[in-house]
Amino acid sequence: MTQYVPILVHLGASLALVLALLALHVWLGGRRPNPDKLMPYESGVWPIGSARQRVPVRYYLVAMLFILFDVEAVFLYPWAVLFRELGWLGLWEVLVFVGVLLVGYVYAWRRGAFQWQP
Repeated sequence: MTQYVPILVHLGASLALVLALLALHVWLGGRRPNPDKLMPYESGVWPIGSARQRVPVRYYLVAMLFILFDVEAVFLYPWAVLFRELGWLGLWEVLVFVGVLLVGYVYAWRRGAFQWQP
């Protein structure tokens, strides 16, 4: 149990710092709302039209492809760390993994998923 004491102290200090900073912000921060401050603003683009506007499916497709290849990198890092210990079997397993992802990449490429047209 004593080996967890530094982690608990760090967690407690972090939580105390966050709460202190939030309290300081509420105490010192001014609140002067005006129409410009209350207007939604995202990604450097002012909103035009209704918030209920439909988003094209292609947007979600690009997001899913990003997640797919981001997860690939997450799985390749531990393999690279243990590369020598895994031997030939580990090499073949990661080649199969990358091959499956490559098939998915080629499929998405052929379907035109990487061409952005608004």
